[in-house]
Amino acid sequence: MLKRKMMDTLIEWKEKKSKECLLIVGARQVGKTFIIREFAKQNYENIVEINFLAEPKFMKAFEGSLKMDAIIRELSLRDESIRFIEGKTLLFLDEIQECGDARTALKFIAEDGRFDCIASGSMLGVAYKSTRSIPVGYERQIEMFSLDFEEFLWATGYDDVRIGYMKEYYEKREKIPPSINDVLLKKIREYAIVGGMPSAVNIYIETNNFGLVHKEQERIIASYRNDITRYLSVPERTKVMDCYFSLPQQLAKENKKFQYSTVEKGAKARKYDNSLDWLRDAGLIKFCYNVSTPEFPLPAYIMRDYYKVYATDIGMLISMYGFKMKEEFYNNTLKGPAKGGIYENLIADIFLKKNLPLNYYKPSENKQEIEFLLTEKGAVVPVEVKAGRGKTISLDEFIKRFDPPYALKLISGNVGEIDKKLTIPLYMAMFLE
Repeated sequence: MLKRKMMDTLIEWKEKKSKECLLIVGARQVGKTFIIREFAKQNYENIVEINFLAEPKFMKAFEGSLKMDAIIRELSLRDESIRFIEGKTLLFLDEIQECGDARTALKFIAEDGRFDCIASGSMLGVAYKSTRSIPVGYERQIEMFSLDFEEFLWATGYDDVRIGYMKEYYEKREKIPPSINDVLLKKIREYAIVGGMPSAVNIYIETNNFGLVHKEQERIIASYRNDITRYLSVPERTKVMDCYFSLPQQLAKENKKFQYSTVEKGAKARKYDNSLDWLRDAGLIKFCYNVSTPEFPLPAYIMRDYYKVYATDIGMLISMYGFKMKEEFYNNTLKGPAKGGIYENLIADIFLKKNLPLNYYKPSENKQEIEFLLTEKGAVVPVEVKAGRGKTISLDEFIKRFDPPYALKLISGNVGEIDKKLTIPLYMAMFLE
């Protein structure tokens, strides 16, 4: 079984919660249902699982009164095996986006307090049919992603001791032994190809076969197509698909700001804005916003009309380039502009799964760009991503102009430090905060 950090989050919720239900959101097939079931098996004597997509008959149980006794009565009418044991039952409402009234019911389930409740959904913000009201104050919402790089390391045989050993080199700013560094640089390229979708990771662990992994990634993308078809009208679904499958071209440009003209020649934002919002709400993409001024606090300077778009799973992005490209990427022989965009999305993947905000700095079309901005103790730290070991003109200019406490350069190389510039291997992005 894949070890997931979400398990610790679920345990913490059970131990510390007051009157609140838990709502876990995220893209399809990132492992939400599996981890909730495992948590339930380990922590509850009794489980009541309702899947509104698989068994729509249960939607009617939430059409009338939403008091807990009424819900118990209505659910038991539709399945005689359902039992509720006070203090020992977890009610798991899966695919809750299919039943808006069930989300409203979270307030009353929480107020009742006799039974714990976790809900999960994949298309929240996209597919709610008719929600009477959002249970503000009675639900704790958490976004779940596919496996992050550390979870991938766990899955492929690394324990916390070995990972901690690597972290010591980062904290001490010392070069990691070259033989170990080379292995880990290859390991993060391996992660980029496989990605973090649990089914793809499991196939890789069991077979070591990149071809079978690619087939699984194609299956997952086909399921995304099905969702787009299911939830959208014909004109809208075409626009959403065009935007999603333009990501490889968007990230291969020198200026990686999302451009609608890449989707369709001469296209304007008003035609496709809703399509990107849909993909974001479905958990398939994240926006990385430009800031007008790289000063703390960054949210004060975000420019909402200037953004890059990254896939939420690096493996899904790389699969869109086709299978033949994977060998070149794995062997670090890939050339051309696409390489830089892939490595940027790899770091975006690591950052978003650490719950770090995605922001960048590009003051104008003709000036250099800083790929990411982090904050530390009220100061902004620039992060430049290099697929190779090239010069850092953008970073040098940023240091000269804004005098950050230090600057980060992520490369396919080793740890090094010159003045304010700290160079670290790409995989050490997992240690950034």
